[in-house]
Amino acid sequence: MAKMTSSQKGADKRKKLTDIGTEIFTKQGFNTTGLDEVVRLAAVPKGSFYYYFHSKDDFARAVIENYANYFARKLDRILLDQSMTPLQRLRAFAVDASEGVRRYEFKRGCLIGNLGQEMATIEDAFRLILLKVVEDWRERVKRCITEAMDAGEIRRDIEPASLAKFFWSAWEGAVLCAKLEQSTAPLDNINTLFFDFFLTPPN
Repeated sequence: MAKMTSSQKGADKRKKLTDIGTEIFTKQGFNTTGLDEVVRLAAVPKGSFYYYFHSKDDFARAVIENYANYFARKLDRILLDQSMTPLQRLRAFAVDASEGVRRYEFKRGCLIGNLGQEMATIEDAFRLILLKVVEDWRERVKRCITEAMDAGEIRRDIEPASLAKFFWSAWEGAVLCAKLEQSTAPLDNINTLFFDFFLTPPN
């Protein structure tokens, strides 16, 4: 088996740090996370951290990108699944996301939502980075909603973009409430209202 080059080892260490940062930031946020904790869990000397990242802010940007890529793959895996109708895909995503919140015992929320509340008012650069991620998610959901409209599965009198924005705004708020209540009831409530009322064609 070929030995890893120094470049490959470096990329591996950077990925490990980023994955650990993603997990920690999702649970406890950016400001309360110290680099000592990150490097300890990654088994990387603290001095070496600055070989991979210029600063904690630089690290945060890598973590956001890492989470955004992970979640985009998750969205595509479900929302582009041609074995289901568009509406079934939207419902499947909502169920999967709700189960994920329960699986982590309500200790993790959405990293983008968490950092949005924590960092968006601190530095405009972070606000724009986080907004770009949210806009990407909205676009993916909008495309699936448009497909559902074209298939005659849902109402057609509301713009797909408006429905996608509403869904994400409501969903992020529901994730926060689920953590506070230690229950998926807020998520279940959003699912019921969105799918059974907002998307249902008017009589």
